[in-house]
Amino acid sequence: MSDSRQRLINALKGGQVDRPPFICPGGMMNMVTTDILRSLDLTWSQVYGDPARMAGLALRVSELIGIENVGVPFCMTIEAEALGAEVEMDSIYSEPRVAAYPLLKLKDWHLLREFDLTNGRSAVMLQAVQELHKLNHEKPIIVTLTGPISLATSLLEPLTFFRGMKTETAEVHAFLGFLSHTLIRFAKALAAAGADVLVIADPSASGEILGPTFFSDFALPYLNEITEKTSDSFQGSMLHICGRLNSIFAQIDQLSSSAFSIDSATSITAMRSAVPGKAIVGNVSTHLLQNADPEKVKKAAFICLSHGVTVLAPACGISMSTPVPNLQAMAAAAREWPDIKNTDRS
Repeated sequence: MSDSRQRLINALKGGQVDRPPFICPGGMMNMVTTDILRSLDLTWSQVYGDPARMAGLALRVSELIGIENVGVPFCMTIEAEALGAEVEMDSIYSEPRVAAYPLLKLKDWHLLREFDLTNGRSAVMLQAVQELHKLNHEKPIIVTLTGPISLATSLLEPLTFFRGMKTETAEVHAFLGFLSHTLIRFAKALAAAGADVLVIADPSASGEILGPTFFSDFALPYLNEITEKTSDSFQGSMLHICGRLNSIFAQIDQLSSSAFSIDSATSITAMRSAVPGKAIVGNVSTHLLQNADPEKVKKAAFICLSHGVTVLAPACGISMSTPVPNLQAMAAAAREWPDIKNTDRS
């Protein structure tokens, strides 16, 4: 199977593949490092200010590392900024980040400005996807959206938001409903621009933060709504939630997405046993990716593959100081896996 697009789509849907694909989706799993930006003499402001530069950077990184997708954006701040957050993006040593929340109180969410898809970085991203659709004929185009819980905590101080789950339940549901509707509209526009696969990254919806009850009440229904209302627009989708997921395995089994990306804190074998029907994406430690040598990274990737990941990927957000050879080692492991697997069986 030479078409990396079809390989990934088959894998995400539980179909047959010749080997697990290796992806780095973008978004919170941004694949652009400081060394890459420096080598291309680019700043984040330049990248996010020009659709051609954004598309070109996604393609260049994919080719340089051996990633079997192209992915945009390169951070988790586009939606928050479009809704009024102040974003800091001057440094090439860190990804763009929210510097100031637009909301002081939970009830103020009613004052958020309408998400405008024709202006700002959301418009640049849409145009970059259109450009990638024209330029790229094999690799799947992955777009990543910030999940509703994480988006809420990019607009309002997190403790205030989480406290509201107990004290202002109806207001939290209304807020999350508004954000989910906004994300669905953005996702459908990205699909119309040419995106193949949708990733919803919601690191703040972890079991360690929410626990099973709050996850069931405040994360599960909105993640499912986004997945279900965009399923006809994309050829595949997956969810990513950070941290140790053991406490919410039962809830993960109720998620509509057929694929789930896991952090290195969660055991692949435990996840496969608890949620047997889902494709598992992951989960090479990002600490290892940043600090180890390529040979150790490759061994870790082989371990992940031997434990049964469906799609090989970093476990979580990559540090921008991650050495490029370590990411290339993951790509090499995915390509070499069929031979390694067959050798182990003989």
